[in-house]
Amino acid sequence: MAPGQLHLNVFVVGHGHHEAAWRHPRSATVPVTDVAYFQRLARRAEEGLLDSVFFADQLIVGGDAGHRPRGGLEPLTLLAALATATERIGLIATASTTYTEPYNLARQFASLDHISHGRIGWNIVTSWARGAARNFGLDQPIPHDERYARAFEYLEVVTRLWDSWADDAILHDRESGRFADPDKIRGARFQGRFYRVHGALTVPRSPQGHPVLVQAGSSEEGRRFAAHHAEAIFTAQQDVDEARDFATDVRRRAAAAGRDPRHLKILPGLSPIIGSTEEAARRLERELNELTVPEVGLRHLSARFDGVDLSGLPLDEPVPLDALPQPSEVQGPQSRARLITELVRRERPTLRELLYRLAGGRGHLVVAGTPEQIADRIEHWAGAGAADGFNVMPPYLPGGLDDFIDHVVPELQRRGLFRKEYEGTTLRDNYDLPRPRNRVFAHEETTPPPRSSS
Repeated sequence: MAPGQLHLNVFVVGHGHHEAAWRHPRSATVPVTDVAYFQRLARRAEEGLLDSVFFADQLIVGGDAGHRPRGGLEPLTLLAALATATERIGLIATASTTYTEPYNLARQFASLDHISHGRIGWNIVTSWARGAARNFGLDQPIPHDERYARAFEYLEVVTRLWDSWADDAILHDRESGRFADPDKIRGARFQGRFYRVHGALTVPRSPQGHPVLVQAGSSEEGRRFAAHHAEAIFTAQQDVDEARDFATDVRRRAAAAGRDPRHLKILPGLSPIIGSTEEAARRLERELNELTVPEVGLRHLSARFDGVDLSGLPLDEPVPLDALPQPSEVQGPQSRARLITELVRRERPTLRELLYRLAGGRGHLVVAGTPEQIADRIEHWAGAGAADGFNVMPPYLPGGLDDFIDHVVPELQRRGLFRKEYEGTTLRDNYDLPRPRNRVFAHEETTPPPRSSS
């Protein structure tokens, strides 16, 4: 990794990633619908020179609304508000290929890229929750492999739409009366198994050409999809060797698909619990875990395995190895099911210990320690080829983000691992990614529009 090229996003959710964060006195008490709260977090992340702010999404309220804050803002709408409150930091939102139409989504993300002057990314997901299926008129979720088949076709449609305007299509020639060159606006003309789209997008090609494409699946189909489309992968890994094997595998697949593997950034999730001493960090971790409600953790664990009922298991006895279905049989995120199964097999935790492990990061890496210890772990993973950076998941907000920016970022900068100023103005600049060539007009000379200085 080149000096200073570590990539760091902040993954913002509610009052923090720990499921009991909202109960801890260090977390915010504002509603999760307060846009000013999220604007403050985004500006704080920008002060820390982070690559981006990332938002996940849910299409169901969830059965834990009685014990956790739910009912947040729709993320694409939120990005528009954050775009006007920040200047350099990237903005990434999750949107599903399962329950949206490609034409509408292409318009929304292209519009956001214009509004933000080129700072938008799309986290591509295929929705698996049973409740989400019912919210969109289906009795059952679409099976795993079919969801990915739809996603491959969806990306073909969306990228064709983003390329339906040449970069120099708009002339704005007042003297001749020609606003645009109609020969440089072409319809998608796509007909596939799942989608049919004829016309051009109603939004001209955006500053980045395409918003940055992000993906979070690590199953076999997820890896195949990432190799063809993803420019950043948000992955969940617990072990540096497994993380390196994953990174090596997806980069090999990307090269086999004709892509430059350097243009695929591997960013595991990391939830840092930071203290002035290791004992202070461990104490904070215990405080958060002891505020959890087992019913909530059991519900989340059940959802990862297609609704398997674990409520009858004793909390303080080891989880039986045969209590969980085989990951290959799970219709939800198979990679996360596999990670949890391997954790149970490797560590033989009690059910309570397993729920604690998942409460902080839902399978992502949780590290409690001093800023130097957190930086050590980051440096080790990056140096081992296991990560190009991390998707930082503060356990509570805003304090967990403040601690990371005030104490971990300066330590990474001191070691020469992280930037001391933004290198450019777009999310692609932050990630050191090229602007994608327009495939529709690939054989015609086009010039990207000048970037706004505002």
